[in-house]
Amino acid sequence: MVEKTFNDEATEEKGERARLERMSEEHKEQEQVLFLEEGKKKKLKKEAEKAHKRGVCYISRVPPGMDHVKLRQLLSQYGEIQRIYLAPQNSSSIDQVNDNNKSRKRGGGAKAQLYSEGWVEFASKSNAKRVANLLNGEQIGGKKRSQFYYDHWNIKYLSKFKWDNLTDEIAYKKAIREQKLALEISAAKRERDFYLKKVDQSRALSSIEERMKKKQKVQQESGGELSVAPQKPAVCRQFPQKKPIAERERSKPQLSKDVLAGVFGGS
Repeated sequence: MVEKTFNDEATEEKGERARLERMSEEHKEQEQVLFLEEGKKKKLKKEAEKAHKRGVCYISRVPPGMDHVKLRQLLSQYGEIQRIYLAPQNSSSIDQVNDNNKSRKRGGGAKAQLYSEGWVEFASKSNAKRVANLLNGEQIGGKKRSQFYYDHWNIKYLSKFKWDNLTDEIAYKKAIREQKLALEISAAKRERDFYLKKVDQSRALSSIEERMKKKQKVQQESGGELSVAPQKPAVCRQFPQKKPIAERERSKPQLSKDVLAGVFGGS
C-alpha cells in the first residue's frame, strides 16, 4: 500500500513538472510573438516617420531616351533619392517620336521606351524643395556628347504630397483601364457572335437555294414538270323548292260566284 502511494505521488509530480514545462514553453512563445510584434510596430513607426520627412518632386517632361537609371544618376548628386516612377507614353506619342528617329533605327539602334512624366521621392522635404528651385527651367547639361545636353529640366516640388497618393492614383487608373478594356472585349465578343450568327444564317439559306436548284435541274433533265393534282368538278346539288302558300291557294280550282250564290240562296 505504501509503495502504491509512493508511485502515485511520483507520477503526479512528473505530470506537474511536465505541465509547468509546457506552460513555460508557451509563455516563451508568447513573449517571442509579442517581441516580434513590438519590433514590427517600431519598424513601421520609424518608416512612417521617415516617409513623413520625405518630399516628392514632379517632372512634367521626361526627355526621349531617359530612363529611371539615368534620372537617378543625374539627380542623386543633389540629394539622396528613395524612389522614382516614370509613366510610359501612349502608343501614338511613341510612334510619332519613333518616326522622327528612323535614321537611328536604320542604323541598328534599339527601340527605347519613352516616358511622358515622372515622380522622384527625395529623403527630405527640404532637399526636394531645393532641387526643384535649383533645377527648374535650367539646362540639363553634362557632357556635350550626351543626348540630354540641350534639354531643360521641368521639375516642381509637390507640397503635402506623399508617395502613397501616387500609388493610389496609379491603382485607380489601372482599375479604370482594366474596366475599359473589359468593356471593349465584351463589345468585340458580341459583335463577333452577331457576325457568326449572320454567317450561319447565310450558309443555311445558300444550302437551301442549292438544293432547290438541283431539284429543278433534275426535273428539267427528266422532262417532267411538277405534277398538278386534277381538281374534282364542283358538285352542285339541287333541292325541290316548295311553292309559297299564296301561290298554292291561287292554283287550286275554285267555284264560281254564281254557283255559290245559287246554293246558298236556295237554302
